[in-house]
Amino acid sequence: MKKYILNRLISMVIVLFIVATLTFFLAKAIPGGPFTKEKKVPDAVLKNLEKKYNLDAPLWKQYTDYMLDLLKGDLGPSFRYDALTVNDIIRNGFPVSALLGAISILLAIMIGIPAGIISSLKQNSWTDNIVMFFSILGISIPNFILATLLMYIFGLKLGILPIAGWGKFSNLILPAITLAAYPTAFIARMTRSSMLEVLSQDYIKTARSKGLSEYVVIFKHGLKNAILPVVTYLGPLIAAVFTGSFVVERLFFIPGLGRYYVTSIYDRDYTVILGTTIFYAAFLVFANFIVDIVYAFLDPRITYTSKR
Repeated sequence: MKKYILNRLISMVIVLFIVATLTFFLAKAIPGGPFTKEKKVPDAVLKNLEKKYNLDAPLWKQYTDYMLDLLKGDLGPSFRYDALTVNDIIRNGFPVSALLGAISILLAIMIGIPAGIISSLKQNSWTDNIVMFFSILGISIPNFILATLLMYIFGLKLGILPIAGWGKFSNLILPAITLAAYPTAFIARMTRSSMLEVLSQDYIKTARSKGLSEYVVIFKHGLKNAILPVVTYLGPLIAAVFTGSFVVERLFFIPGLGRYYVTSIYDRDYTVILGTTIFYAAFLVFANFIVDIVYAFLDPRITYTSKR
């Protein structure tokens, strides 16, 4: 296990290096620059700005300087927001996105997994049909459509929940439901199909023939194996949701990380593009690493020790 963890850590560093390198050169390949988007800047002012931010240096020099600063944990200043660095943007925006994402994932797990289990046990019944209907609905409706419907019903018509803002628990409810809709539906369908496959296996039939209770058969023998595909899905899901959703955060005016992640591309804000992409990639590879470790605890057949 120790050797596996060490190899994974080394591969994570290599992946992040490749992501940082590719993102750097792709960002530089975007036409225009951070100071040429709006009204034309005088040439003298433009030269001074490029000199201040080291944009007049050769590309290889910019890349080397950025990678050296990255090793120190310095993601550089933002070209769009004068008073903020990329570290400040992540430090301020990530906790907001993470809180919203944690609630959304918790809702998805608490609703999706039980719904999938019930649906698999009541296959082809009206209960199964209802679960599958709402699952298809949750997967099919885009976030911005669902957000608009929730804002209209609970905010404008009923007036029981705020439709925008941040700072109160009530501000979390509608965006959390919006973010949780798709993963809840997906987890329910995945749990159902995985449970149906597991419950048809010979070892489940053997467990039942031994006189074990249905509860033990389903939750101790069945769910433990059926949950593995869901755990696989949770890795990239956590990374995506925790680092912010641009659409949801924009609609509900949430000061999270998602809005910076997309607007930086339009603003040609190179350092924010790089910083948020590297941060997302680091979160993603770390989440997948945790998923692989959890695998070994859920399924004893999975080991990470090499054979002699």
